[in-house]
Amino acid sequence: MEKIAFLGLGHMGAPMARRLLRAGHPLTVWNRTAAKADPLVAEGALRAGTPAEAVQDAEVVITMLTGPDALDAVAAEAAPALRSGARWVEMSSVGPDAVRELAARLGDGTTVVDAPVMGSTDKAATGELGILAGGDVDSVAGILAHLGTVTRTGGPGSGAALKLAVNTGVIGGVALVAESLRLADALGVDPATSRAALAAGPLGGVVARAFAEGVHFGTGLAVKDLDLAVKAAELPVVTAVLERLRSAAEADPALTGVDIAEAAAHLRSADSSPRTAD
Repeated sequence: MEKIAFLGLGHMGAPMARRLLRAGHPLTVWNRTAAKADPLVAEGALRAGTPAEAVQDAEVVITMLTGPDALDAVAAEAAPALRSGARWVEMSSVGPDAVRELAARLGDGTTVVDAPVMGSTDKAATGELGILAGGDVDSVAGILAHLGTVTRTGGPGSGAALKLAVNTGVIGGVALVAESLRLADALGVDPATSRAALAAGPLGGVVARAFAEGVHFGTGLAVKDLDLAVKAAELPVVTAVLERLRSAAEADPALTGVDIAEAAAHLRSADSSPRTAD
């Protein structure tokens, strides 16, 4: 069983790392907030104090981080300690440019696979994520199989590119559902009736995501993804959604850390008064 270093133990990273540990892989974990590693250490993982310490003996490095800046910082610390022939699986949502920059930093001695995931915390815990994988997927296929179903997207960076496009569609769709329901509310339509009508049509999947419970895709991360998207192409509608989410978060900072379903409820509501953070 390959030795794995897992860097990033947030809402998604922790359950993913746990699946690899339970599959029998020797696992070293690192998180910037060290206490988040405690449950995994109690189950048998080794705790590393730094990214460099985490990767020094690893055959496979997996990163599940908040965005390009976090990946860049972690890679800068870890790269000098990598063993020759290591494979680095980048599973965050960072966009293709960040993947290319990671590969350039690590050089020819390290294989980089971009494998961002579709699905939330529930799918991460059960190993039912959708994995969009670009590059030399064969070298890590056995490891990814513990986490979900792999769709091979092409060359390096293609998985990250497709994930950005998928996330943009989902986030934009959730915002559209919220405002469609806001319009129905303003016109006096019964809320249950309007929701059922939308759910029965082409937007049914997005309606389900807009009302999802027990999952977590932070609104701050959604803003990060849309920002990456509008920098990659001219996207007027997406830009409008991004500006709406940003302004909502500025008016109510508590929105940044909550799931996009809660942000959708905020966008739907005519009450723009700030919420109280949990």
